[in-house]
Amino acid sequence: MKKYSKSFRSLWIGEIVSEFGGAAGAIINGLLLYELTGSREWMGILWLVYFIPSLVLQGISSPFLNHVIKEKVLKNIQLIRAGAYLLPLVGFWMGTDTGTIIGLVVLQCILGLLQPIFASLSFSLLPEICTDEELADANGLLDGTLRLMNFLAPGVTSLLLLLVPMQWIYSISALLFFLSYLALSRIPQSSKQKAAVWTKKFWWSELKEGYRSFFSYPQLLRLTLLSSTVQFAVGATLVLSVPFIRGELGGETWEYGIFKGAFPIGYMLGMLLLTKLPKSPRTMYVGLIGGGFSFVLLYFVHSVPLAWMCELMGGILFPLFNAQSAAIFQREAPRDRLAQLSAVRLFFLRVTMPLGILFASLPFLALNIRHVYIGIGSLIILPGLYYLIASYQPKKILISEKHKS
Repeated sequence: MKKYSKSFRSLWIGEIVSEFGGAAGAIINGLLLYELTGSREWMGILWLVYFIPSLVLQGISSPFLNHVIKEKVLKNIQLIRAGAYLLPLVGFWMGTDTGTIIGLVVLQCILGLLQPIFASLSFSLLPEICTDEELADANGLLDGTLRLMNFLAPGVTSLLLLLVPMQWIYSISALLFFLSYLALSRIPQSSKQKAAVWTKKFWWSELKEGYRSFFSYPQLLRLTLLSSTVQFAVGATLVLSVPFIRGELGGETWEYGIFKGAFPIGYMLGMLLLTKLPKSPRTMYVGLIGGGFSFVLLYFVHSVPLAWMCELMGGILFPLFNAQSAAIFQREAPRDRLAQLSAVRLFFLRVTMPLGILFASLPFLALNIRHVYIGIGSLIILPGLYYLIASYQPKKILISEKHKS
């Protein structure tokens, strides 16, 4: 960590603290709502309230992000989220189930609206606080530790539930987001730009320019589409994981827990491996192909330990692609439009995950679980192989054509 700037360390601490708080809060959201309603439909509504506003704002917010002071907006978002986590507690203190449910719904809506803005701005801030040579490792470190927080949060939350009432976990999440606000406040404000005068015409022209600019960079588009295939597969596995381990392989609940934990543990190992390997297109595409192959292998697996190994393998290999492709995007995108292009990139990634969920859920496709695994694995492997072979060709295939926006 010493090789990174003070600003990066502040961003890293702020993000991992809030990621843990958010993961713990998400667990309590589901548990509390189910305890109050006993309804699977309400569970679906809760996630739709998060997801739909998030996607809508993701699609239309990109013009704004070039004209804000990133450091200031990031820390203010964490302060707002800290306050939002107290809303279910307010409903609980009111003594009515309706008040608690309203607090939960409003919380989810606020989180859904703020998350895409936070993710886009933090992604676009990295090139300003890291050198070009540090970007791949910095992306890997950040991504790996965020996944580790998602792995640790369920276990720690379970222990906390033995010690304190469920509702009080919200105050812990609020405290963690406030600590994240304090950490992000340590990032010196480097941008001095003035806010633009917003009009409908200005917003519409900026929106069109952002998407036009995005599609004018072939390499950025290609890397985003490749990352989208991974997100599509991740969405499908959200549907497949439980029935595969518990049904297809007859595993126990604890065996499913290990299966879910194998990927983030592998991701941490992959992040460490990335620091030892050369940063090159070939390494990047090998990581993509190997990660896709881990899905294909599940087609042939007939024991739970082998399924663990496949997840661990995917976790180790995918960072080789994810961190390097993110670093290339951050380097190649024009700096004055990076925040806007990051929002467009994130929109593509977020849209493909629910499409993967839908694909794995459709009964009329007549695909069993193993067929879906080999399908999503092939969707990742085939373009990865094409671009790996292309990486041995003249560099005109690899290097994006620079267009002035």
